[in-house]
Amino acid sequence: MATLPSVSYSITVRLELDAGGSAVGSLTNAVEQVGGMITALDVAAAGHERIRIDVTCAARDTEHAQAIVDALGAVEGVVVHKVSDRTFLMHLGGKIEMKSKVPLRNRDELSMAYTPGVARVSQAIAANKDDARRLTIKRNSVAVVTDGSAVLGLGNIGPEAAMPVMEGKAALFKRFADIDAWPIALDTQDVDEIVRTVQVIAPGFGGINLEDISAPRCFEVEARLRELLDIPVFHDDQHGTAIVVLAALRNALRVVGKKLGEVRIAMSGAGAAGTAILKLLMHAGARDIIVSDVRGAVHTGRDDLDPNLRWIAEHTNPEGYSGDLRGSVAGADVFIGVSAPNLLEGEDIAEMNDDSIIFALANPDPEVDPEVAHLHASVVATGRSDYPNQINNVLVFPGFFRGLLDAQSHDVTSDMMVAAAEALADVVSEDELGPNYIVPSVFHADLSTHVATAVREVAQRGLRDQVQ
Repeated sequence: MATLPSVSYSITVRLELDAGGSAVGSLTNAVEQVGGMITALDVAAAGHERIRIDVTCAARDTEHAQAIVDALGAVEGVVVHKVSDRTFLMHLGGKIEMKSKVPLRNRDELSMAYTPGVARVSQAIAANKDDARRLTIKRNSVAVVTDGSAVLGLGNIGPEAAMPVMEGKAALFKRFADIDAWPIALDTQDVDEIVRTVQVIAPGFGGINLEDISAPRCFEVEARLRELLDIPVFHDDQHGTAIVVLAALRNALRVVGKKLGEVRIAMSGAGAAGTAILKLLMHAGARDIIVSDVRGAVHTGRDDLDPNLRWIAEHTNPEGYSGDLRGSVAGADVFIGVSAPNLLEGEDIAEMNDDSIIFALANPDPEVDPEVAHLHASVVATGRSDYPNQINNVLVFPGFFRGLLDAQSHDVTSDMMVAAAEALADVVSEDELGPNYIVPSVFHADLSTHVATAVREVAQRGLRDQVQ
C-alpha cells in the first residue's frame, strides 16, 4: 500500500544558491519529481550574489527524505548546507518539563512552600493519608509506566527507547485534560518486579496508566496492581483501544441502521487489545463474535489454548467454527482487526453482509487496504491519520483519567468504560454523523470534558454504593 508524504518525516534543508539564477524555481519541481511535498520555503539570508533558503518538505520515510535531499542537491547551482529532521528537533531535551505552580519570590513564600511551613502539611497528611489527594499533586497526577516490551509498531525496544513515547503520552495528558503525567520507564520485564515497583511508587500518584507492556504479562500486571492499590490502574493499550472501538462501532452501526446485539462480528487478534475489545463489546451487548489468531478461529477444540485463549473460546464462537479468518469474515456484518497487515483482500470484504463495517486497525499497514475495503463496505476505519475515522486512544484516555481523578476513584470498571464510549460517540451529532465521520476530532473542544463527566458520574455512583 503506497504511503503518502507525512509530517512525521518532515525535514528542513538549508540550501545556498545564486541570487540571480533560476534555481529557486527549480526546487519545487525537483522535490515533486521524487514524490516529495514542499510545505514551506523561507529565505534565511540574502546577498547580491548568493542567497540561503530553508526548504521544508514532507517525505514518506527516511530513505525518501534522503532522496529529496539528493534531488535538491542535484539542481544546478545549489549547495546543500544542512539537513534537519523536524521530528528529532522536537524531541531534543525531551518534550515535557516540571514547573512550580506557586511563586517563590521572597523568604515568606519559600518558608510556606518548603521548610518550616511544609512540616505542618506533612503532619496533617500523616494523620490522614486521604489528605494527600487534597494537599499534594496526587490529586492530579498519573504515572505512565512501561517496560518497553511492546511499543506500538516497534516491539521490544527497551525502557530507554520507550521514553519518547511515554513523554508524548504525558504531553497529551496535559494538553487535553490538564493532567500532570510522569513517564516511568522500568528496566525490568519481570512481572513481580514491575508489580512491586509500581506498588511502592503509587503513593505519589492518583492513577496508574500502564503502557506498552507485552501480552500476556500485561494482563497479570494489571490484575495484580488493581488488587494491591487504592488508585485506578488502566492499561491503555487494552482498554483505551476498546473504548474508542466501542464508540466508533456504536456510531458506525447508527450509520448502517444495525444494532450491536444483532450483528455478527469477526475479529482478528487475540492479544491485549483484541481481548479487551472483545470483553467490552460483550459487556455492551454484543453476542455473536468469532475471534481469530495466527492459527485461525479460536474454539474449544484447539489444543494450544492458554488461559486467555481458553476464556475467549468458552465465551465466543457458539457454533464452534474452526476455519480461518477469511471464512469467519464471510457473512459477517463487522470486521475488527488488531493484528497484522494485509490479511484480507477485496473479495473477502465482498463476502460480508450488506452495509458491512470494517475496522482495520493494524498500524501502519492495516489488515486490508482501506481503498479496497471502501469498494465493498459502508464504513471503514483505520488506525492511521491519513484516512477518515482514525481509531486513536487519545480520543479517550485524557478525559477518562480526568473523570477518575475528579471522582477520586479507587478503581476502573467496565461500566465506566461503556459510559466513556457512549459519551465519546455522542460528541458526534446527528447532523455530523456519516460514513466518514464516526468519531470526533481529537481537537474537538468538548471531547475530554464530555468523557470525563460521564466517567465521573459512574465512579461517584459506585463510591456512593460502597458507602451504603
